[in-house]
Amino acid sequence: MASDMNDYFNKKKSEESGFSKKSSGGSSGGGGGPQMPKIDINFGGNKAGVIYFLIAVVVLLVLARPFTIIEEGERGILSTNGKYQDQALLPGLHFIIPVIQKVYKVDTKVRIINYASRVEASGGNAAGINVKPAITVLDKRGLPVSIELTVQYRLNSQFAAQTISNWGFSWEDKIINPVVRDVVRNVVGRYDAESLPQLRNQIALEIDKSVRDNVSSLTNSPADLQSVQLREIGLPEKVKEQIERVQVAKQEVQKAEQDVQRAKQEALKRAAEAEGIAEKARIEAKGIADAVTIEADAKSKANYLISKSLTTQLIQLEQIRIQGLFNEALRENKDAKIFLTPGGSTPNIWVDMKDAKQRTTAE
Repeated sequence: MASDMNDYFNKKKSEESGFSKKSSGGSSGGGGGPQMPKIDINFGGNKAGVIYFLIAVVVLLVLARPFTIIEEGERGILSTNGKYQDQALLPGLHFIIPVIQKVYKVDTKVRIINYASRVEASGGNAAGINVKPAITVLDKRGLPVSIELTVQYRLNSQFAAQTISNWGFSWEDKIINPVVRDVVRNVVGRYDAESLPQLRNQIALEIDKSVRDNVSSLTNSPADLQSVQLREIGLPEKVKEQIERVQVAKQEVQKAEQDVQRAKQEALKRAAEAEGIAEKARIEAKGIADAVTIEADAKSKANYLISKSLTTQLIQLEQIRIQGLFNEALRENKDAKIFLTPGGSTPNIWVDMKDAKQRTTAE
């Protein structure tokens, strides 16, 4: 029995070995017999499954987008099942739960509203710039006035989520625009159209202050107002013509006043010059008179002093001195002649006879 079993297994083994050789030979020889498929014992099928799984995960991530990126100058409003989170998302990468959560990006950079009369000419809306028609206002007397403004503002990033929750994504059309228009109408409506150009700076300050106060008084201060610039005040044509006539009349009055002032200045100048000339002549005449008076006084005083100082002895002494001088002259010039004064006084004139034309006067 045991030998029969061994014979059976040996036969099966030999058959399998022969079949394997035939298959190998047929394969290499290119025979037409049936070929057995090769079995990959390296788990190649499992590697392909892993790759397919990874691709599916990537596609799912791309489609579901379980993350979001907030750029600088933006804030993210996180909504979970339709409810906004109180704190806005800061710039950076944030992961969310797809389907359940969603992020709305809002711009926190400075934005501009231009109120212009010519909306088409201004180029339309650009990034962060909103163009609206100029604000038409009735002045104190009911005349229409056109006001052009530029308003710069930005969303308050600290309360961005609350602002979007309360006012929606069109918050600026619900806050900034109505407040600006209402303030402009209230401020400009207190003045006459003719006085608006002269009070331009005052009106601009009033508008700026009123807009700031109204916006900042809202709950959570939804917007930071940067500036409110008054660019243009458009007046009716009749008012412009009236202002021009008033300006021309004022200019003519000012010119006449300037001419009168110029004539007065010229008259004052000529009067001053004449007065100066007269004063100069008076001073010169007074100076000459004073000089003559002083000279006469001096001579009078000198003569008085001389007369007071003369005595008989001094006169005799002077006569002796003069006589001595004549004697010396006679010794040098024998031809000299002496003329005596009447009364026998001391001689005081002599003539050199050598030269009849030459005359010398002695003291």
